[in-house]
Amino acid sequence: GMGGAMDLLVGAKKVILAMEHTAKGNHKILKECTLPLTAAGEVDMIITEMGVMNVTPKGIELVELNSEFSLDDIKAATGCELIISPDLKPMKQ
Repeated sequence: GMGGAMDLLVGAKKVILAMEHTAKGNHKILKECTLPLTAAGEVDMIITEMGVMNVTPKGIELVELNSEFSLDDIKAATGCELIISPDLKPMKQ
């Protein structure tokens, strides 16, 4: 949840966000955040049950995918266009 932890993000060398990919069928990874931002641009990587994504200046790049999901499943569950890494590989177990 929101709170003092957000203050810890600013100035961190690397921020990895671990979260569920969707909530009750709704996208959680969006093109644009609709909530107030307190640490904009601080997340470097997102890890969900579906895959691993790097947050880059060009957008969110899918670098690893869970073999239980297809690439189309992951794209459909994401509320923005994903950049697919040319080196896309299965998630490490």
